[in-house]
Amino acid sequence: MTDTAVRTAKHPSWSRNPFVDFCIKQPAGLAALLVLLLMLFAGIFAEYIAPYDPVRNNLAKMLQPPSWAHLFGTDPFGRDIFSRIIYGARTALIIGLSSAFLGCTFGAIIGAGSAYFGGKIDNAIQRGIDLMLSFPLIVLALVVVAVLGRNLVFGIDINLIIAIAIPIVPQVARVIRSSALVIRNLPYIDAARIAGYSNTRIVLRHMIPNLMAPFLIMLTAYIAQAILLEAVLSFLGLGVAEPVPAWGLMLSGSASDFFEEAPWIVIFPGLAISLAVFAFNLLGDALRDWLDPKFKT
Repeated sequence: MTDTAVRTAKHPSWSRNPFVDFCIKQPAGLAALLVLLLMLFAGIFAEYIAPYDPVRNNLAKMLQPPSWAHLFGTDPFGRDIFSRIIYGARTALIIGLSSAFLGCTFGAIIGAGSAYFGGKIDNAIQRGIDLMLSFPLIVLALVVVAVLGRNLVFGIDINLIIAIAIPIVPQVARVIRSSALVIRNLPYIDAARIAGYSNTRIVLRHMIPNLMAPFLIMLTAYIAQAILLEAVLSFLGLGVAEPVPAWGLMLSGSASDFFEEAPWIVIFPGLAISLAVFAFNLLGDALRDWLDPKFKT
């Protein structure tokens, strides 16, 4: 019996499913995925899960410690912190997923196009990327959000999403370009050129799909960075504005004034941010180990 037959006999056919294979080989990644799915569930069904209205003030219950009535206590306005954290998961995931996907997608297209055209076009694009990379991520986001201002659509600040996405673009473009340089010289790219396909079609339909492994890894990593960056911008007063529940916003303003008296108003939002960032980073590491051929067994 051949080795392939032996492996097939040992493992049932369902184990060849990619998702099942990932769960078996990456238990830490599975744990992170379950945490993120729980956050996603909480964000989608916040209206049914949260015990209180997250924006309703109740000064009679201000700064109450954690109890059965208020699991995470209340803030200086008497609002239930547990309810605000649940609704904050929706804000964090919408902004984090949208900005990371937008930044990674444009970065992948720019990186693949830069590698494909090469020459002067590649040099010009790379010098522009070097210029953007010379600014720290938070500084570039601060500049963009300060210039664009606010633009609320259905309660979501579109300009904030753009401001977080722009600093991600050059970082993703640099990584994707290094992978695309290898793909550019493969025979099927030459065959596509000979067949007369346009450059746009070659980049989007023949190069980008073969760059999905590094794209997915970076997407999960930059979702974590986007969530953290949104929290920082909200803390500085340039992100989500009151009364929208947001984890970073819960750490700003009067929270620092009452920290010693009521530490729970800072501890629980900080734990929510840390858990989300850790889970996305852990999922990204698990995807890298699973997709990288060097880690295959």
